[in-house]
Amino acid sequence: MRPALRTVLCTVGLLLATMLFPSLARADNPIVQTIYTADPAPLVHNGRLYLYTGHDEDGSTYFTMRDWRVYSTTDMANWTDHGSPMSLATFAWADANAWAGHVAYRNGKFYWYVPVRNRATGGMAIGVAVGDSPTGPFRDALGRPLVENGEIDPNVLIDDSGQAYLYWGNPRLWYVRLNTDMISFSGSPTQIPLTTAGFGTRNGNADRPTLYEEGPWVFKRNNLYYNVFAAECCSEFIGYSTAPSATGPWTYRGTVMPKQGSSFTNHPGIIDFAGSSYFFYHNGALPGGGGYTRSVAVEKFTYNADGTIPTINMTTAGPPQVGTLDPFVRQEAETVAWASGVETEASGEGGMNVGFIENGDYVKVKGVSFGTGASSFTARVASGTSGGQIEVRLGSATGTLVGTCTVPGTGGWQNWTSVTCPVSGATGTRDLYLRFAGGSGYLLNLNWWQFTPSGGSGNLLANGTMEDGTTGWTSSGGTLSSATDVAHGGSRSLLNSGRTAAWQGPHQNVTARLTNGKSYTTSVWVRSQSGTPSAKATLALTANGTTNYVQLTPAQTVNANGWTQLTGTATVSWTGTLTNASFYVETAAGTDGLHIDDASFQ
Repeated sequence: MRPALRTVLCTVGLLLATMLFPSLARADNPIVQTIYTADPAPLVHNGRLYLYTGHDEDGSTYFTMRDWRVYSTTDMANWTDHGSPMSLATFAWADANAWAGHVAYRNGKFYWYVPVRNRATGGMAIGVAVGDSPTGPFRDALGRPLVENGEIDPNVLIDDSGQAYLYWGNPRLWYVRLNTDMISFSGSPTQIPLTTAGFGTRNGNADRPTLYEEGPWVFKRNNLYYNVFAAECCSEFIGYSTAPSATGPWTYRGTVMPKQGSSFTNHPGIIDFAGSSYFFYHNGALPGGGGYTRSVAVEKFTYNADGTIPTINMTTAGPPQVGTLDPFVRQEAETVAWASGVETEASGEGGMNVGFIENGDYVKVKGVSFGTGASSFTARVASGTSGGQIEVRLGSATGTLVGTCTVPGTGGWQNWTSVTCPVSGATGTRDLYLRFAGGSGYLLNLNWWQFTPSGGSGNLLANGTMEDGTTGWTSSGGTLSSATDVAHGGSRSLLNSGRTAAWQGPHQNVTARLTNGKSYTTSVWVRSQSGTPSAKATLALTANGTTNYVQLTPAQTVNANGWTQLTGTATVSWTGTLTNASFYVETAAGTDGLHIDDASFQ
């Protein structure tokens, strides 16, 4: 962690934790504790919720923001840090103010609309960047502003008809109809009338007679259009209006979130995920937090029967977890519910790692399902000093100690090795705490971890990490090779090139490892060599001379610019004598080359 934020959190944190957060050890809001974040913009894609935020610099006394960040979750409790795929440097024409943006998905691409200061004019303008993956990287789509009138806070709605609208504005409110390319528009920007009937009445400010301030979040639900916005500075609350069409007329409906928290601004984001509705916002809840050092948080809510939005209050608890986390597949160290004292950074093995770890720091992973138990814990670690220890604890940072892994010096902060230690007593569903211990200064970096279940190796696939080259794997068509240019984790992946049929892919014989009638969980990370095929994991079972196919994961679109996780659970059964069982990854159509990495079938 950067010294400034670490100092604030460590020296002031204990006092503030007691005064402001009596249940801090159990809290899950704010979502991110390693940096200050603001202006949330959620997006659901392929069964995962992605959260795009701004980044308040430590110690800011203004809205000092130079880059944007991405996080994601599948359970609304544990969040994966994907780092910063876009910054002011992305826009050669911009020189300051990486403020509140919004991401929309269309045409197989992700479009990130952001307000930045135009170097040439000195005014605020809306730029747009495009990426092939929800986690980037993103590139400037135009090399110039998309639209510029000195106002901020873009938001995009793609209506059921396919028409996309860009909304933005402070002090006014605007929209423009985007073309299908999402980087140009038809007609001229239209100013939405800010009437008291449409946006409520503000008292004592003749220049701003309505409650609308900034940050529109426009969406459609049950044929009704909602505009949720930051209202009445300062301090701001969150209000909303509704309309029968994307362009109005708007009717003010009331308060969503009252003036709360220690930030004088707020910024809304609303989305449905996994069958529930969620409201994102920011406050100044972290130690050292305030109006210029904010933190993103989230609450679960239910619409009223008439479609109105209930009043939502800030909490430190956050929403309940959706499901549990599987400790027997590889988990990224930067996937956490809470972090204390640490920071994240780009890893030399790809993705991010947890770093800048000192004695007493810890990370919490919520709702870990150990089932009948675990026998060992493996961690991918590096240390530029003499290392330290990872204490595996349950319930709290001082809770039950079930194992301790000693981490040696590895000769560098990105010189990675794996360490394994026995564990005992990890059963059921518990919150996992990895507490770090050692001498003074920085101890170690942590890239990923994984438990082994009691009574076996868990993963039926040999060389599931692909670190042993092609060992254990063959191809059902084309050429199988060990790739070192791209890897999801570690330093290698498998590449199946030269495929001539969709069903051809990397496969492994698991005949002797299966139990009839048992359910198996699959996780495998896939990346195309080119194109955007739809990939899935399949099990071919041959019994009594008949071959049947079990689809192990739902098909998902993969691309060449990032990794996509295929996950699923399926019951495997057969009649007669099983003579062959092959696990493999295939595509629904096409013959693009495929990379796979970090495969688990257990």
